[in-house]
Amino acid sequence: MDLKSKIILISGPTASGKSIFALKVAKKINGEIINSDSMQVYKQLNILTARPKKKDQKKIKHHLYGFQSVKKNFSTGQWLKLAINKIKEIKKRKKIPILVGGTGLYFKSISEGLVEIPNIPLKFRNKIRLLQLRIGQKKFYQKLIKIDPMIKNKINPNDAQRSIRAFEIKKFTKKSIIEWFKKTKILFESSSFIKIYIDFPREDLVKRIKLRVEGMFKDGAISEVRKFNRLKVKKDHTSKKVIGIAEIGKFLKGEINLNQTKERIFIKTRQYAKRQTTWARGQMSSWQKIDPKELNSTLKKLK
Repeated sequence: MDLKSKIILISGPTASGKSIFALKVAKKINGEIINSDSMQVYKQLNILTARPKKKDQKKIKHHLYGFQSVKKNFSTGQWLKLAINKIKEIKKRKKIPILVGGTGLYFKSISEGLVEIPNIPLKFRNKIRLLQLRIGQKKFYQKLIKIDPMIKNKINPNDAQRSIRAFEIKKFTKKSIIEWFKKTKILFESSSFIKIYIDFPREDLVKRIKLRVEGMFKDGAISEVRKFNRLKVKKDHTSKKVIGIAEIGKFLKGEINLNQTKERIFIKTRQYAKRQTTWARGQMSSWQKIDPKELNSTLKKLK
């Protein structure tokens, strides 16, 4: 297999060993690693986001890790622009770009293009959400197909999240989400990618998550949250969604004990891994699903 023209994508649920595998791949094929995890971009959150170790970042060049302030929001569109630039830079150096992370939308945008819908103000979006809550999904969907007939049979009538998104886009931009999708630019040929998804058995993954949570506390997660809280980050900022911020915050206030804190982080992380797996099942059908036991043989085939 000629890898020179390829872009390697490596994904999998949280705690599946993506970063370590990406490091092995990079060493073998003369690659450089680009972060594709929406939370690992934050400068002040190293431990809770499980950013690759500094010693590993010294061995192989890593890009787009820990560069963004937690006080600033960071969108998929912003990531995409930076990732494209990094891919070009790496290819100029005659090396192979390896994108690794757990954010499905990042991978979707790089492989299928991103719909460039204008930013919709939060106040406007909240108004639509309140309308949906007030009248219920059934009536809300009827309203949606009245203002946007193109959406009929494209969105499941019970899918509240996608219905709200379609409604707000139509109301704010005066165009159907379907029209916006038609404008999507494909950035790379599908043949440019080698897509690897680490498909961990659920029971094994749960054990790994448990160990990761314990490891985070040993590494100083409490101290990290203390420092984060001093920064007075706004409630609606993306960095506030990092698992562990709210839970350790409650522990620091004396509302819950240490064991309860760990258990809550463990449960939230497990739920997040389940959502990632569900996304992969629906959105990553073209990816090679690799059992962790087969990673070494997959590595051998990359040359």
